[in-house]
This record gives sequence, C-alpha cells and structure tokens, in this order.
Amino acid sequence: MSFAAKRLFSSSASPITLTLKPSPSKAHHHRPLPANAFPSGFLLGGLHVGVKKQAGLPDLAIILSTSSTPTAAAASFTRNTFRAAPVLVSEEVLQKSGGWARGLVVNSGCANAVTGRKGLEDAWKMVEETDALLSPLSSTGNSNTTGKSKETLVMSTGVIGQLLPIDAILSGIRSQSSASPTRVLGDDFSSWENAAKAFMTTDTFPKLRARTFVLGGREYRMAGMTKGAGMIHPNMVPAKTEFGPLHATLLGCIMTDVAITPRGLQSALTYAVDRSFNSISVDGDMSTNDSICVLANGAAAPPGLVVEEGTQEYEIFKEELTNFAADLAKLVVRDGEGATKFVTVTVKSAPTYEDAHSIASRISTSALVKTALYGEDANWGRILAATGSVPSSDKIDPTKVSVTFVPSDGTSALPVLVNGEPIPVDEARAKEILGLEDFELQVELGVGEAEAKYWTCDFSYEYVRINGDYRS
Repeated sequence: MSFAAKRLFSSSASPITLTLKPSPSKAHHHRPLPANAFPSGFLLGGLHVGVKKQAGLPDLAIILSTSSTPTAAAASFTRNTFRAAPVLVSEEVLQKSGGWARGLVVNSGCANAVTGRKGLEDAWKMVEETDALLSPLSSTGNSNTTGKSKETLVMSTGVIGQLLPIDAILSGIRSQSSASPTRVLGDDFSSWENAAKAFMTTDTFPKLRARTFVLGGREYRMAGMTKGAGMIHPNMVPAKTEFGPLHATLLGCIMTDVAITPRGLQSALTYAVDRSFNSISVDGDMSTNDSICVLANGAAAPPGLVVEEGTQEYEIFKEELTNFAADLAKLVVRDGEGATKFVTVTVKSAPTYEDAHSIASRISTSALVKTALYGEDANWGRILAATGSVPSSDKIDPTKVSVTFVPSDGTSALPVLVNGEPIPVDEARAKEILGLEDFELQVELGVGEAEAKYWTCDFSYEYVRINGDYRS
C-alpha cells in the first residue's frame, strides 16, 4: 500500500480541506414516556414568564413533592469562585434544613450570577414564593421542617451579569397556586416535558429520562431532567450540611419515590456525580451555576422503610442513581453546541481512578484533539500530548502506552500505538471510524488496574457561530 494511503502519523503532507458539516439532528434523543414511568408524589410544569426573549418558550419550571412523607434532598454545586446567587441560596437551604427540601424552582434565560446583593435577594424571593405553593401541602403531614427552614431549592441558567426580571418570575410562581385557573402543574408526560423545556437555553431538545428499578422486592421509579449544551465542564462538589460537605451551565434534577436518609442520598449523589456529570465536557468551561439535585420523597415506600447506608438496598440504589445520572449526562454531550460526534474517552490500566479520570478529562478538553475529531483526522499524537500534560503523568511509562480507536458499530477496532510503538495508520479505516457519530478513544497506560470514562464531543465551526452570537 502506498505511503499516501497508509501513513505512520496521521498528519497530511498536504493541506487538508475541511468541509462545513451541519450538525446532525438530535431531536431523536427526545422521546415520549408513558405516565406510569414517573415517580409518584410529584407535581411539576413549565411556563413562559418573559425571561427568554422568544414568546411562548417555557422559562420557569416548578417542581413540588406532594408525598405525605418527608422529602430528602441532596445536591452538588459548581466549584467556580464566582458561584451564582441561586447556588449560594440553595446550599444555605440545605444547610439549615439538614438535607430536606420539597420544592425546586428553575428559570432559564438569565443566570443571576455576579449580580451582587440584589441577585441574592431575588433568589431568596423565588424560594419564598415557591415555599408558599408548598404551604397547603403541609396539612398532609409532609412538611420536612418545623417551619423555620426554607423548603425550596433554586436554580438559574443563562447570561451572566444580568438581573432577573424578578416581578415577572414571582408573578409566574404565584400563578401556580392550587386555586389559580392558570395552573399548569401536573404529573403527566406533558407536565414533565414542559418542565424539562423550561430548563433549556441553547439546548436543541429537552433532556428527560425515567427508569424503574427494584429494591427489596418492591418497585420504585426515578425520573430526571437536565440541561446543557455549552459552557460544559462541570467539577461539582457536595454542598455543605451538618453531615459534611454536600458534594455544573449544567442544571439537573432527579426525582425518585424511594425513602432514604439525607446523609445516604448525599453520599450516593456524590458518588454518582463523579462518574457522570463530572465526567463530561463540551468546551472545557466550568459554569458559575452548575447544579444537580435529587429529591427522594418516599411515596412508593411502605411506612417505616427507609434505605440506610451500608445495606444491600443502598448499594443497589447508588448504582441505579449512578447509571441514571450517566444517561442524563451523556444527553448533554450529545447536544453539545455544534457537535457532530459523541466520543467516549476511556483510560485503562491506570495507577488510580483519579489518575485515569484526570487524563481522560485532559484528552476530552483538548482543543487540538476535538478539532481533529471534527476533521475526522486520526491524529493520535495529539491524544498522547494531552495525556502527557497531566501532572500525574509522571507515573506513566511511555513504553507501555497503547492507543486504539474503537467503533460503535461492532466492527474491528483500529490500534495506532501499541506498547509505545506506532502502528502504520490505515487512513481509510480511520476515516470510517471517525466518520461515525459515536466512537471511542481508548488509552491503555499499562501501569495499573484503574479505569475511568469521560464523554466529550468535537469542536465545529458551528460552535464558534453559536457562541459568537450568544447575547445578540
């Protein structure tokens, strides 16, 4: 075979002409779900109050737990130094309640970040108005607190540095009282879908999923929604509560009808987030507002049955939550701004999980790697350069490293580096694999047994256009 067809390094001797490829439609990732797919004991919906410029687009979501049992809550928030007002407020709600909350209010179109004292005041007003919607439900015995603590978490997403149209938002919240003729809150698919739509900014489809699982012979449900397409590189930690730090713009809420302690729920979420939302990247930029929460209202649990840490049921729940969170996180990457590829980066045989995770993160955020993926160029040298730039890479023995491109269609993989020795690249085969919408970059370090996965996408011309026009 000629050198032109099979090269040692995948870098063309002549200029490569890139064609402007439109982003593939992502609408098929949104699908309807039956009403019985959702957990019991939640009312929710989405409505337009005017935060977004486009009339009719939902920009306010409200989620309420109506269960007769207390609702445990857990959350993870951004590490960004400029944490937005809703992040600070939600963390304080959880601190003071000890990990109980029955409501969530979310606006899209304005991040309420870097907005000073007024931004904090507005976030607290959103909490207080949503608490008022919960007040009539307290007569059923499901109030989590003695009335001294707030019971609503708040999230915002959109442009940083702008104040909320707070009067319109508060009016919208009040319109959802039980006596209001304009109330849209419900428990059917349309209600869940509209709530998910109200999370969206540059997203191209609402990200909503549900699953059923079994604990102790009893069936439970879990459903969740998330948003995000750009400014995605979460590094979230638990919020601080009485039992330690509660361990993205990325927002998300997962609801379940399991009964579990707040401490156990937070521990499970921390584990899940590290292996899901903290393992994705679209552009390597961490938001000021990244937030993920879980509400567990116990509506499907028999009286007195509460999942505790250290039990088999807890371990099952933790794995269910982790897998479900990963499904939601992958939807964010699939909807990456301008993305044409969904890429799994797997780092294997590392000394520790943390080492594998940091290397996978570096590869996933490399602009050179991501642009090569868009150009369908098997430039594995960029992958190695990214791998070697991580501080912990001093544990790596270059003579043991292997790199492989793995297609998602079940056909044969393409090794390009084996034990530090380059393999001549079959460019035609590389083009086939990199031309797929889904594929995997596999890096084997050969110095341990730990493994980590990251999910990322390519960089396209469309990404530049979207972000160049974001505020216009």
